[in-house]
Amino acid sequence: MSRRNQRGTTAEASADRPISLSSDSLAPVDGQTMASSLTTEDKDVERKMKKEQKAKEKAEKKQKAQQKEAARLQAQEVSDGPKRSEKKHKKKDAGNENPRDFLDPFTPDGEKKKLSRQMAKQYQPSSVEKSWYDWWERAGFFSADANSSKPPFVIVLPPPNVTGALHIGHALTAAIQDTIIRWRRMSGYNALWVPGMDHAGIATQVVVEKKLMRESKLTRLDIGRESFMSEVWKWKDQYGGTILTQERRLGASLDWSRECFTMDEKRSKAVTEAFVRLYREGLIYRDNRLVNWDCTLRTAISDIEVESKEIEEETLLKVPGYDTPVKFGVLTSFAYPLEGGSGEIIVATTRIETMLGDTAVAIHSKDERYKHLHGKCAIHPFLGRRLPIICDDKLVDPKFGTGAVKITPAHDADDFEVGRRHRLDFINMFTDDGKINSNGGLFEGMPRFTARVAITEALQAKGLYRGAQKNEMKLGICSRSNDIKEPMIRPQWFLSCGCMKELALDAVESKKIEIIPQQYKQEWDGWVKNIRDWCISRQLWWGHRIPAWYVTLEEDQHQDLGFYNDHWVVARNENEAVLEANQRFSGKNFHISQDPDVLDTWFSSGLFPLSVLGWPDDTADFGAFYPTSVLETGHDILFFWVARMVMLGLKLGGDVPFRKVYLHPMIRDAHGRKMSKSLGNVIDPLEVINGISLEGLHKRLEEGNLDPNEVSIAKEGQKKDFPNGIAECGADALRFALLAYTAQSDKINLDVLRVVGYRQWCNKLWNAVYFSICKLGDQYMPPAIIMGNSMPSVCKWILSVLNKAVAKTILSFESYKFSDATTAVYSWWQFQFCDVFIEAIKPYFFHDSEEFEFARTACRDVLWTCLDTGLRLLHPFMPFVTEELWQRLPQANQSHRKDSIMITDYPSVVEEWTNEEIECDMETVIGTVRKLRSLRPPGLKNERYPAFALGRGHDVAVIVKSYQFQILTLASISSLKILAEEDTPPAGCAMEVVNENLSVYLQLQGVLNAESEREKLTRKREDIQKQYSMLARKMNAQGYKERAPKSIQEEDSKKLTSLLEELRIISKAEEDLDFALDEEK
Repeated sequence: MSRRNQRGTTAEASADRPISLSSDSLAPVDGQTMASSLTTEDKDVERKMKKEQKAKEKAEKKQKAQQKEAARLQAQEVSDGPKRSEKKHKKKDAGNENPRDFLDPFTPDGEKKKLSRQMAKQYQPSSVEKSWYDWWERAGFFSADANSSKPPFVIVLPPPNVTGALHIGHALTAAIQDTIIRWRRMSGYNALWVPGMDHAGIATQVVVEKKLMRESKLTRLDIGRESFMSEVWKWKDQYGGTILTQERRLGASLDWSRECFTMDEKRSKAVTEAFVRLYREGLIYRDNRLVNWDCTLRTAISDIEVESKEIEEETLLKVPGYDTPVKFGVLTSFAYPLEGGSGEIIVATTRIETMLGDTAVAIHSKDERYKHLHGKCAIHPFLGRRLPIICDDKLVDPKFGTGAVKITPAHDADDFEVGRRHRLDFINMFTDDGKINSNGGLFEGMPRFTARVAITEALQAKGLYRGAQKNEMKLGICSRSNDIKEPMIRPQWFLSCGCMKELALDAVESKKIEIIPQQYKQEWDGWVKNIRDWCISRQLWWGHRIPAWYVTLEEDQHQDLGFYNDHWVVARNENEAVLEANQRFSGKNFHISQDPDVLDTWFSSGLFPLSVLGWPDDTADFGAFYPTSVLETGHDILFFWVARMVMLGLKLGGDVPFRKVYLHPMIRDAHGRKMSKSLGNVIDPLEVINGISLEGLHKRLEEGNLDPNEVSIAKEGQKKDFPNGIAECGADALRFALLAYTAQSDKINLDVLRVVGYRQWCNKLWNAVYFSICKLGDQYMPPAIIMGNSMPSVCKWILSVLNKAVAKTILSFESYKFSDATTAVYSWWQFQFCDVFIEAIKPYFFHDSEEFEFARTACRDVLWTCLDTGLRLLHPFMPFVTEELWQRLPQANQSHRKDSIMITDYPSVVEEWTNEEIECDMETVIGTVRKLRSLRPPGLKNERYPAFALGRGHDVAVIVKSYQFQILTLASISSLKILAEEDTPPAGCAMEVVNENLSVYLQLQGVLNAESEREKLTRKREDIQKQYSMLARKMNAQGYKERAPKSIQEEDSKKLTSLLEELRIISKAEEDLDFALDEEK
């Protein structure tokens, strides 16, 4: 599961390289059995951590070498003195560049990054993303203050497993949460993002047991609990927490001063206190109940640790502890003889071995076939046990199978309920390690699946076997051991959820908690309403020891621990337990023993929003930051974790643990398949950030635990998906891509090529800032305020659309629509700033003409304003590149400059910038430019041709005339003549319709393919005719005028008129073209 991650100028020719208007960029047991039964995931955890540690050391060594070389070059330049400097300037004047000017100087760990003299001409993620994080952290930019007067905004990072390494789900979590927290921090909030780590009971114990077996050939039972716990802590200190270090690589601005671990002293105190309080309120109790049992791990396991495998036909599967595969997907029928020899009753089962625990046969009360058997009994053929034939209409479907059902109350959830309803015997027939126990008669000691075969043969020998057939079924498999889940009755500790579930339901219903997206509220209601009491004990050693002691009296007939359910005392420590035992068993001799079991990992993680802030103590953090603001996690643990946090938070903390719950999609590969090592489609976020060759991907497979056949299949998958490996993308591009993908609310089909696209977009962003800094010049000082009245219209326009991008981004953040936010930011930078504004203002900088001096000055001011605002707008998404670029911007007042972009103010709407009229005009201008560019012949893109604009109405002609300079520049045409409505365009023109009031012509005399132009016009007319017909049908449909809002009807009517006018324009163009063709003939 995934829960709980260079200012300076160069040659102007480079700066003026064109930025395309029509962008193609992307839009937004015994030890031996234990060792052999571990999953692939658990087996390679330690090896992967060691590999990552070596890679880290290698990278650090390489970085130190680069820093040493940079320092040497810097020292050499200083020692060369003015002479060297003079030579450098001569080289620069001659058009040569000094490579050292583009090399970042050495930056000591934790200090602010030292930037190169000259800004690199291309974006390099590895260079840009180094050094910033260490400085941010050392400077305290991530820290929140419990005494601050700012409004709090708090997120608790779902604590990842201590055994875990960063996977793509963690990267999505980090990207979303860091974007939220950086935005809130910049928006004036006392933003706290708390990091933590989960002790991961089963996963960690499995890893360390495996290590112990591999290195010492010993099991935990061999070395004892105390020594084993010591080994686990050693492993945790050495390898645990790697994932939190990796979170830094993603730029996660977590408050590391508050980092915690679910088994540290403060969190352990909270767990004990919670257990004691809940027990004393009667909510925690001990009982014999059915649980999911893992026979390899010999512990109860939670539902989330059980993976469901669909079996569609007879299937052989490897099961831990068995030399040969075990058959599943078979429904076996057999007969129970009736008491007194009066016949038989046939039943069927997919788990024939459980018949040893049968205590009844159930039928439907109205089934005529069995009316004569009401009140009768069958006889167990191997054990002689009388099996009453009971009527249970709730369980039995008389139309299914034989209409008779064997009942095994101790090993099946439905049968358990039947057993309670009819007060049947509950006979457990398995030992903890999955062997038949003394209740199994002659099959005692057999492993359960060996007994499956033996019982079938024994039934055949007795003439009671009635055949087998294939049967579709769902098989529960433990995700940690790969063993088949076995339902078994065991004495366990349970938490009653009855009263707490009502609190949780009311919290969501009353809007104290908002679930986003809303589609999950219905699932929440359904699950919480049907929640069962929670089994919170586990038969492990690694975890929070249950604070319960068993009192064994000298006079007790049975001295086994736990035999008498009323002999338990619950206390915060042993001394307190002794005091309570003395009170309850006054005057009696006894000794106490602490329960060897530990608590379910989900119990401590359910307390996490409380415990990370200091509960149960009345701390400053708890007072300032509880309840937290939002919980962000995957929708797969909505019930296992989120619901339990809500219940425990309300019960123990007195309030909901968070105000909102945002559930992100689950990530799959580009083809929609679940990521699996055996398919070779697992995406490691660090490999996307740093890049990796196809050979490197293959090597990772070879170092794993797949068998040779699986490795071969996985390699083929990698060759298909990553033929050239994965390019270095950087953390910023990965973050942005993952956020853009959140529009897919249920599943994300992640295509790495889309991440590569955003890395290329970072380069475009880099080029835009590079150009801008060149145009600003070394001596530029930005003004305190922008005077917008007399600046060029394109400057007014870019500020107005920047306003809209700011408003849309903030609105999207507030509604947790991160994909919409990425679209708003991306679209402004790409399509408006880069593709239009930068291209439109270039002519002002071509020469130092006094004619353009005022416009040049205004353009510089607006250019700087756009860079400063746009980078701050983008920063929460892409923290590294925005910091690097922002640090290179000149500042109006250096004494008041913030040290980092991450602590500047997030942009807000500036009402004075809004100009709807100019936005409307520019929409026409941009449409005109696009249509003119589309008319240019494919092989002659660099040729400039005369253009004509035919406007229908005075207003559109005025707009085109006013923006003639911009249209000439952006469309790369040689001239633009505005035609009156009665004018006829010159011969040899290609034509396009901008809108119903404007059409444009490009004179291609000599290169116009008239036949091709005729076909294009025909296709255009057919497309518009289709739109017209569909809209007309909609408007003429019955009930349209009565049901459609007036605003919609007006909009549709306007659109219909527009389409009709466009059809008229195209028809006229076709006539003109036909006339021209006739003239040529």
